[in-house]
This record gives sequence, C-alpha cells and structure tokens, in this order.
Amino acid sequence: MVAAVGMTGVTGLAGCLGGESGASAPAAVTLPDDATCDVCGMVIANHPGPSSEVFYADEQPNGHDNPARFDSTWEAFQYDFEHDDWDREAFYVTDYSTVDYEIHTDGGQQLISRHTGEETFVDAETVTFVADSEVAGTMGADLLGFSERADAEAFRDDHGGELVAFEQVTETLISQLGR
Repeated sequence: MVAAVGMTGVTGLAGCLGGESGASAPAAVTLPDDATCDVCGMVIANHPGPSSEVFYADEQPNGHDNPARFDSTWEAFQYDFEHDDWDREAFYVTDYSTVDYEIHTDGGQQLISRHTGEETFVDAETVTFVADSEVAGTMGADLLGFSERADAEAFRDDHGGELVAFEQVTETLISQLGR
C-alpha cells in the first residue's frame, strides 16, 4: 500500500505542510497528563502509541495555547494538512530511537508504548518513519518515527511496514492509516 503511494505526489505536496522548523523554532514541551488530542479529543496519556505536537505562529489550536497535541502521528499530519494556511514553526514526534519503548499485545493487536516527555520528542523533518507496520498506536496503523535510520530499518524488518521520510508523507498516505 505505502509502496504504491511512494513518491506519488511528493513533489506537489511536500510544500503543503506549511513553514519550516529551524533554529528559532519553539522547543518541544512535555504534554500534560490531561492533554487531549486536537483531532479526536481522547486523553493522550491514557492510550498507547506515538505522540506529536505542532507549534503554529500566532494561532491557538482548538482554542488553547501552542502546541497542537496529538495521540497519533497521522492525526498530526492530517491536522497540519487541514491548516496549511497556518505558519508552522515546529513539528515534533516521538523518537523511538531514544526511548525505551515496549510492545505489548491487547485484544490480538500489537501496541507500542506512549511517551509524552519533552525529551522524547524530535523534529519530525529529521526522522525516518515506519508506516503501516503490524504494531499500532491509539488510532490504529501509524507513522512511528526513528531518528536513527538503522533503528527504523530494524523495526521494519521485525514488524513490517515501509520506510517513509517526512517529505514523502502525503494526504493519500494519511488517509490510508489509522482507519
């Protein structure tokens, strides 16, 4: 599935993600225990899977201060695509290369652990994602970020999926995840 999407539309959609993060970007923050996802409204800390946070200049996502908060990576991309007229300052995702993650089985589904501390986040533009592996997050299949490409390759070899770079994440790919 992901291979079919592959590079389709990458050139056209890569710029649709908004601004670029850089040296002046806000630093990642620890998500509060009661923080809810800005797409689905679920309490992030109560569920497994990757967390994401996105900072926007001069915006208040869902009426609260930055960052916009998400209980899945694909929802963060979805939100960012929907707000492509906002100036994105930073996009952070869980870095599974630096956390001591766990995979457990619940109801026959393999789930990966949640991490919400500021030290667990990394700039999404610098990671290699494993998309659509057999390991799920809160909202099903997801994009799991690894700052070390070798870690992403090893995870993919063990759990399936496809390797995807930030600029390869398209609206088509997002529409196929988590459903």
